[in-house]
Amino acid sequence: MAALSGLARRPLQQVSGLLKRHFHRSAPAALQVTVRDAINQGMDEELERDEKVFLLGEEVAQYDGAYKVSRGLWKKYGDKRIIDTPISEMGFAGIAVGAAMAGLRPICEFMTFNFSMQAIDQVINSAAKTYYMSAGLQPVPIVFRGPNGASAGVAAQHSQCFAAWYGHCPGLKVVSPWNAEDAKGLIKSAIRDNNPVVMLENELMYGVAFEFPAEAQSKDFLIPIGKAKIERQGTHITVVSHSRPVGHCLEAATVLSKEGVECEVINLRTIRPMDIETIEASVMKTNHLVTVEGGWPQFGVGAEICARIMEGPAFNFLDAPAVRVTGADVPMPYAKILEDNSVPQVKDIIFAIKKTLNI
Repeated sequence: MAALSGLARRPLQQVSGLLKRHFHRSAPAALQVTVRDAINQGMDEELERDEKVFLLGEEVAQYDGAYKVSRGLWKKYGDKRIIDTPISEMGFAGIAVGAAMAGLRPICEFMTFNFSMQAIDQVINSAAKTYYMSAGLQPVPIVFRGPNGASAGVAAQHSQCFAAWYGHCPGLKVVSPWNAEDAKGLIKSAIRDNNPVVMLENELMYGVAFEFPAEAQSKDFLIPIGKAKIERQGTHITVVSHSRPVGHCLEAATVLSKEGVECEVINLRTIRPMDIETIEASVMKTNHLVTVEGGWPQFGVGAEICARIMEGPAFNFLDAPAVRVTGADVPMPYAKILEDNSVPQVKDIIFAIKKTLNI
């Protein structure tokens, strides 16, 4: 009662101040964007920015794309810029290369990169080599894009990783995004590049949502081709990967951190030109290296990284041999249990890291 009577004698302003509630304001939730929508957004912005850009491929227009990556673009830009093609990769890849030579900037979608073998002469002999063979007079600004690598239950002919195939060829740039930020920044950079760019996406990542930072939402957002990203800082071992296995590497790093092992995880982003400097700097710090990829082991991306490390200044900093984690050296089986044992799993990465560190 005494407290209430005291309040009654105070000026009204003081009382209202005492009774005012204070709410804790939490930070706004980060925007979540799927990899599918990030690629769509990047293509949409570049189609809007430059009328020379157009998209062609099987079912990209009226059906909104086999994986709905081009959803809404046909309705927005019409038949002349979003073009459904016959089921002939050699044919429409040739049309796209010719259009690029004539000054347009085509995005050529393969429903899966396994089908790009039907058009590999156009990609390698027509697109990749023309700038060199013309002594720099004839650029070929084209993007070849689509899902690459193992999916789920599609067996041997639809599960190959083409990172090493196309990364082998001078004249091509090859990018391999993991998350939504990678996907948008790299597709926009690829479209603006005056060289032919192969963009290797992953079907299993299309529907996965990631935090989308504010800078990635800008129409001017680009990720430079040829620059890797350190996704997690660490001191004990360097783990290098690209595409979907980057997520597996981060999961493995989280598990191992509870055991006192700090992994530095590098997302390559670009296969060619490879950012070997970032890998070297990390190896010089951690003194250990593991590479992780979904493709076959022989002549693969991991093999190239190991060779470059051996030939460069970082080799003398290694305290143990580098170890590769790869897909199994077999055509992809159809049975799920065999398929799971043919692609790198988190447990395989953890085993390789412990083997390298001798723990």
